[in-house]
Amino acid sequence: MIGVVIIGSGIAGLACARTLAAFGFAPVVLDKGRGIGGRVATRRVDAMQFDHGAQYVTAQNSSFATLLSELETDGALAKWPGEGDRPRYVGRPGMSALAKAFGVGLDIRQGVQVKGITKTDDGWALQLGDSVLKARRVVLTVPAPQVAGLIGADHQLVADLAPVRLASCLTLMAAVTGPVPFTRRLDQDDPLTWIALDNSKPNRPQGPELWVAQASHDFSERHLEQDALGIANAMLPLLCDRLGVTAERVTYAAAHRWRYARVTQALDQLFLTSADGTLHLGGDWCIGPRVEAAWQSGTAIANDILARL
Repeated sequence: MIGVVIIGSGIAGLACARTLAAFGFAPVVLDKGRGIGGRVATRRVDAMQFDHGAQYVTAQNSSFATLLSELETDGALAKWPGEGDRPRYVGRPGMSALAKAFGVGLDIRQGVQVKGITKTDDGWALQLGDSVLKARRVVLTVPAPQVAGLIGADHQLVADLAPVRLASCLTLMAAVTGPVPFTRRLDQDDPLTWIALDNSKPNRPQGPELWVAQASHDFSERHLEQDALGIANAMLPLLCDRLGVTAERVTYAAAHRWRYARVTQALDQLFLTSADGTLHLGGDWCIGPRVEAAWQSGTAIANDILARL
C-alpha cells in the first residue's frame, strides 16, 4: 500500500509531493496527461514553441519568492522585464521548465486515468481501469468541477466546493512574419484579452514572431465547444487585426481549449480535508487565480499531512 497518492501533476500536486519528499516520504503522483504542470505548459511544434497556458509567475509570498529566486539561480527560470513592482519569472526555455524543476526526483506516473476512489477500512482504493491501487491517503489536486466524478456527487466535500467558480479560456498560437507593434498587451475589454510575443521572453527560439493570444471569458464561452480548427479560425482574424497584418503573413496557427482555466470565485481557504484527514482537496481554486496560489495550497496540504503523522 502506498502512503500518499496525489492525483494531478499540476503545480499544487507537485508542491505537495515536493514538500512530502523533503521530509523523507515517497508520494506517488498520478496524472492522466502526457506532461506535468497543468496550465504551466509549453507547446512545441518543430522549431517553434508557445507558452499556451500561464504566461509568467510572480510571488507575493516570501517563501515562494525565495523559491523562484533559487530556481532562477539554478537556470530553470529567468526574469521577463516589464511593468510592475514584482519580478515576472518565465521558465527556461519554456514555462514547462518550472513544473519540471518542481518534479525532479518525484515518482510521477503519467498517462494514468483514475476512474474513481472509494474509502476502505485502511485507506482508499483507486480504480485505474481494470486494476486497483491502494493508498492510505489521497490528495486530489484536479479542477474543482472534476472532484465529484472521482469521489461521488454525494460526498460532503463536494457540497463544500459549491462556491467555487472556474472560467474557460481559449488560446491561439500563431507564427506571423511582419511588424511587431508591441511585445505584450493586456486589454480586459478586448475579445483577445492578452496578446504576447512569446519569443520576446528570455532564452526563446528566434526566427518568425511567435504570438500567444488568450481570449476573454465571454469569447471563450461562446466558442468553447468548437473544435480546435474552429477556435483558431475565430481568433486568428482578431489577432491579425491587432497586429496590423494580413492573413498571408501567418505561417502557423493552432488553438487550445482550457476548460477550467481561471478562478473567478475561490474557496477562500487553503484546502479541504475529510473528517478523518485521509483525503485532501486543493489547487489554485482554493485561494485565487495564480500559480503561487496552487503552490501555497499544495504545500499547505503536505504540511497538514505531516502534522497528522
